[in-house]
This record gives sequence, C-alpha cells and structure tokens, in this order.
Amino acid sequence: MKSLKKTRRIQVIVVAAIALLLATGLIGYAMRDGINFFLSPTQVMAEPPTEAETFRLGGLVEEGSLERGQGEVIRFRVTDGGATVPVTYAGVLPDLFAENQGMIGTGRYVNGTFEASEILAKHDETYMPKEVVDALKEQGVYQEPE
Repeated sequence: MKSLKKTRRIQVIVVAAIALLLATGLIGYAMRDGINFFLSPTQVMAEPPTEAETFRLGGLVEEGSLERGQGEVIRFRVTDGGATVPVTYAGVLPDLFAENQGMIGTGRYVNGTFEASEILAKHDETYMPKEVVDALKEQGVYQEPE
C-alpha cells in the first residue's frame, strides 16, 4: 500500500515538472522577438523584418517629409540620424504629431516602406520615450530640450 502512494506521488511530481518545463519553453518561444520595445531605422535597414512580422518603429519625424495627400493616406519619413525609413499611415494622426518630434509606430515593413497601423506621438513638449532618446544619443543626434 505504501509503495503505491509513493509511486503516485513520484508520478505527480514528474508530470508537474514536465508541465513547468513546457510552459517555460512556450513563454520563451513567444517572447523571442517581443523583448525589444521598438526598432530604430538603422536596425530596420540593417536587418529588414519579414513582411508578415509586426513590430514597432521609433525615431524622429524627418523635417520636410510630411505629405498629406488626397484621401486618408499620410506619408512621412522617420530617422534616427543614421538611417531613414519611409512610412505610410491611413488614419488620423495624434494631435501632438509633428515634424522633428519623436514618434513610435506599430506596423509592417512592406516593399521598403513601413506601413503603420498605429502612431504614437510624444506626450508633451518635453517628453520623448526613453528608448528613442537612447537610440538618438547612440547616433549622436539627440538635442536636450530647451
């Protein structure tokens, strides 16, 4: 009788350990590409993502690049000082969206253009996401707000 209880206990422990390992493996697999908050234009140009991959692109809206054409589609370029990525967006831009300001967009890189499905602009006149500031400092183009 005691050996049956001991065998059951060992089986439960083994099954629990296997389930824990499987769950850890699945979480690690799911997060393998999602750990970076966003990619800079330099990273996108160095290793272009696949057309099926959705990711975030962050940088500054290049001055003089904002084009509001016919219809809803808006075109502009995002730069980090080292590279520039053309962006298209169909929708209403946030109120604080402007040239020479920080932005992060979610979307896909298709045929050399980032097709954004969502655009986030800076929070107020002095705010810029820490990741964007760090990327711009790395490129040597960050200017402290006045």
